[in-house]
Amino acid sequence: MKLLRLGDQGSAVAEVRATLTYLGFLPATPRQGGEPGDSPAGPSAEEQTPDRFDRDLDLALRAFQQSRGLSVDGILGPDTARALEEARHNLGDRLLYLSATHPFVGDDVAALQERLFNMGFDVGRTDGIFGPRTESAVRDFQRNRGLEPDGRCGPRTLRELKRLRRTVTGGRPDVLRESVRILARGTSLLGVVVALDPGHGGDDPGIVSNGLCERDLMADLAARLSDRLIDSGLESQLIHGPEESPTEAERAARANAMEADILISLHADGSSSQHAQGVSAYYYGNARGSSAMGERFAQLVQREIVSRTDMQDCRTHPKVWDLLRRTRMPAVRLDLGYLTNHHDARALGSTEFRAAVAEAVLAATQRLFLPPEMDAPTGQLHVPRVAGRT
Repeated sequence: MKLLRLGDQGSAVAEVRATLTYLGFLPATPRQGGEPGDSPAGPSAEEQTPDRFDRDLDLALRAFQQSRGLSVDGILGPDTARALEEARHNLGDRLLYLSATHPFVGDDVAALQERLFNMGFDVGRTDGIFGPRTESAVRDFQRNRGLEPDGRCGPRTLRELKRLRRTVTGGRPDVLRESVRILARGTSLLGVVVALDPGHGGDDPGIVSNGLCERDLMADLAARLSDRLIDSGLESQLIHGPEESPTEAERAARANAMEADILISLHADGSSSQHAQGVSAYYYGNARGSSAMGERFAQLVQREIVSRTDMQDCRTHPKVWDLLRRTRMPAVRLDLGYLTNHHDARALGSTEFRAAVAEAVLAATQRLFLPPEMDAPTGQLHVPRVAGRT
C-alpha cells in the first residue's frame, strides 16, 4: 500500500480523516482559525479540504497510534491502516465466530473477550483475535446461560452479555491465570522451551551501519544464547534459519507450533540521529490489556541487561506488533542498541557484550519462574550449567 503522511492529498486521506473523526480523534466540525503559521486571513480553501493531510490530521493520527501501541510516526502504513480498520468494529456490528481461514479481528472481538474474562471465562489475553480459546469461552458462557453452545456471538448471546454486570472485581483474571501457568512449572529450568527469533534474515539485512549488519549480529547472538540455554538444561529452538525472513505472523505461528514456554526476539535499532542510543524491551499490550507475564519478563530482561552492561536504559514498552500479539506464550522483543550510534555499535560488535546479553537473558528467564521469596537481586543471579556440560 502507498504510505500517507503530512502534505499528501487524495481520497485515501479523506477516508482516514473520516475514520479518525468517527473514532473521536478529530472534531466533527473543522477547527476554526487555521493552523499555526496561517496568514491572518486564514487558511486557503485548498488547505481546508478534507482530502489534505494537514497538521490536525497528523496530530490525530499520532494520538491514535499512541493509543494502539503502534510506533508514533504520523505515517499511515500497513500496521496503522490495519489498526484503523479494526477500530471501526463495535460489538454487535457483526456475527462473530471461529474462522480458521480468516479469523475475525477487531475492537468488537476485544470487547467480547473483555466482557467474558471479567465474568470469569478464560479467553487467554485480550488480543482482539477470535481464536479457539475465545470460541471455547463463548461456548462456556452460552452453557452457563442456557443457550445453545454453538460458539457464535450473535444477537441472543449479545443480549445475555448485556444483561449481566461485571461479576469479577478487584484485579485482573488474565494476570492470575498467566502467573499460575508460569509458577506451576516450578523453579527448575529443565525442559523449559525457549523460542529464539533472530531479527531479519535471508535477503533482509535489517539495520546496516558503522560496518555492522543487524541480521548477522543477531544470528550470532541467537547462537550464543541458544548454547547457553541448552547448557543450563533448557530447550532452545530457532524460529527460522539464516536463509529465511518470515513475516511476524509466520514467526508467531511457528513459536505456537513449538509450544514454546517463552519467546525472545532479538533486534538492533537505527536512527537518523547519531545521538539515539540505548536498549529497550517490548511486550504485548494496549489500552484494553496486555500480556502480564510478557510485561514482567520484559522488565526482568531489561533490568538484567542494563545492570550487566553500560547501555542506556530506554525502558520497556507495550506494543501490538504481530509477533507479540499472536504468540500464546510470554514474548519479548529486545532492541539491543542503535547501530547508528558509535557507542552502541562498539558494544554490539563486541563478543563480550553479546556474551553478557546472553547471560542476562538466561538470568531473567530463571527469575521469571521463581516465586518472589526466592528471587535474587538484579544482576546477581548466575544460572549454573547442568552436570556433564562444560
